[in-house]
Amino acid sequence: MTAEEEGAGRDPDASERLPPGQSPPGQLSPGQRSLEQRRLARETKDERHMWVFLAYFLFGIHVVAFVMIYAVRHAK
Repeated sequence: MTAEEEGAGRDPDASERLPPGQSPPGQLSPGQRSLEQRRLARETKDERHMWVFLAYFLFGIHVVAFVMIYAVRHAK
């Protein structure tokens, strides 16, 4: 089946007609764009916090390991 045959049964203007208040796919309304920007900002902030918590966790594990090594080496 060729591209011409596939498109033969379709209305070329059907993709351009949308219900009132609905934007075409791939385009966001100003309200949706604002929500998406806030969601992305929140996601970035949460990801940054996750990396900070991971850094503190790994630092803490190393501190505990060094204290245990010190305790084992200096035990009598």
